[in-house]
Amino acid sequence: MSSTKGRYLVLFAQDLIEFRYPELDSIVKLFNLNIKVPRSEPIEKPFIILENVDESAVRKIASRSVSIRFIAELWTSGKNYEEFHTNARNYVKFIDEKYKSQSFKFVVETFNKHLKLPQRIEKIETMVYLDQAFGEIDLINPVNRFVYFEYHGLKKNEPELQDIFLGKHIADGQRDLINKISLKDRKFIGNTSMEATLSLLMANQGLCKENEIMFDPFVGTGSLLVSAAYFKSYVIGSDIDFLTLHAKSKPVRAWQKIRDSDESVRANLEQYNLQDRYLDVFIGDFSNCPLSEKFIVDSIVCDPPYGVREAISKVENKERRLKYTAMTEDAIHYPSLSTYRIYDLYDDLLQFSVKHLKMSGRLVLWLPHAEKTYDTSIFPQHTALRLVSHSRQQMLGETLRILLTYEKISEEGQVIAREKSTADDGNDFRTKYMTQTEQEVLDRKEQRRARYLKNMEEAEKRGKKIYSRAEWRKMMNKQRYEDKK
Repeated sequence: MSSTKGRYLVLFAQDLIEFRYPELDSIVKLFNLNIKVPRSEPIEKPFIILENVDESAVRKIASRSVSIRFIAELWTSGKNYEEFHTNARNYVKFIDEKYKSQSFKFVVETFNKHLKLPQRIEKIETMVYLDQAFGEIDLINPVNRFVYFEYHGLKKNEPELQDIFLGKHIADGQRDLINKISLKDRKFIGNTSMEATLSLLMANQGLCKENEIMFDPFVGTGSLLVSAAYFKSYVIGSDIDFLTLHAKSKPVRAWQKIRDSDESVRANLEQYNLQDRYLDVFIGDFSNCPLSEKFIVDSIVCDPPYGVREAISKVENKERRLKYTAMTEDAIHYPSLSTYRIYDLYDDLLQFSVKHLKMSGRLVLWLPHAEKTYDTSIFPQHTALRLVSHSRQQMLGETLRILLTYEKISEEGQVIAREKSTADDGNDFRTKYMTQTEQEVLDRKEQRRARYLKNMEEAEKRGKKIYSRAEWRKMMNKQRYEDKK
C-alpha cells in the first residue's frame, strides 16, 4: 500500500444524491482523517477528485461508504480523446515497473452514455501503447484493475463528452451490503422498516463504530440496529408499541397470514450473525423513559413515527386519569396512551438526546414535511445540539422527509421555541399528507385522462383494436360464458 499522497477519483452511485456529502464528511470525522471533501458543481455530478490524499485514507472511506461505487488512483485525464491519449502516452514512463510482472484487466465506465461490449473493447484497444507497462491479461482474478471512465455531462438527451479519466482501481464502496441486508430476505419486518441503503447511511452519519453503543428509541423491527451492528456497534432499542416489539402485529408480507413464532428483533441480528452486538430491546416511552440518568450512549439513530402509517402516542400522565382501579398481585397493567403532537415529540427527543448522549455524540433522525412549505426554519433546534447536516428524500405526493444529524456540544441547554405558524404547519403533517384539495384531485384526473387518450392514439397508429371499458367487459363476460360450456 502506497504511503505517498496522490489524486483519487471517487465515483458515486446515482441514488440519494443529497446524502453523499453528509455521509462522506461523517466518515472522514469517524476515522479522524485530515481530508477536506470537495463539493461537485452541480451536486448531480457523479464524481469528485480528492487531492493530496494517501491510499490508506481512501481505503478507510471506501470501507464504510454506501454512496461510493469505487475509488481509483487518478493517473491522467483529458477533456477530449486527443488530449487524453496525448496525456496517457506521456504518463507511460511514470508507471511503476512492478506492474509489468502482475496480471491486470481494464474496466470501462461511462456516465450518461451507454456503450455495448464491442464499443468498450474498442476503447481499450485505443490504449495499445499501455501494453508495455503491464503484465498478462487476467479477466477472472487479476492482481490489478485499471479504470477508464468517460463523463458525458448531465443532459440525458444530449450527451457531450466532458472528461476522460484513467487510473488504478483502489477499492469498492460498500454497495454489496445493500443486498446483503435487504428487507426482502429479512426475518422480521414491519410497515415502517427502514430499507437497507438509508439505514446504512444513517449508521454512518451517526458515527457508529466498534465497541460504542447505539440506541434507537423507536426501534420497531430493528432495521437501524442491524446496520449499526454491521459496523460493530453494540445496539439497544425501545418502542412504545407492544404488539410490534413482540411480533404480534399483522404481517406485512402478502403471502404471510400469521407471524412465525421465532420472529423478533434479536432474530434479525442472528440472521446476519450479529447477535454478539445485541444488548436488548424493551417496551417503553422515551418521553417517560425508565433509563437511568447515568445511562449514556454514543449515538441515537431513529425514525420517529409521523402519524401516517404509525400513530404518534405516549404514555398518559397518571395525574390526568380520573378513575383508578384496585390492583391485585396477578393484575396486568396496560398503560394508557394519549395523542402526541409531532413537534412536541421532536422537542422531547432533542431534550432526551442531550440527557443521554455523550459529548460530541450524534443524534440522527427523520423529519417529515410538506414540500411546498419546506424551509430550514422548520428544523427542531436545541442550544446544546449543533445541526451537522440535512438531506431531503422525496415521498409520495408533495411530501418529503429530511434526515437531520445533530452533534452534542454542551451538557446543558434548552429547546429553541419555534414560531407558532411553523409549529402548527409541522403538527398538521398527517392532515396535509392524507388530505387532497379538490383542485389536486381534478388535476390528477386530467393527467390520467390525458395519458389514456395518448395511449389510445398510439395504439391506433400501430393498428391495434381499441375497446371501451363497456365493450371489454362485454367481451370478457361472453368469453367466460363460452368457457363454461
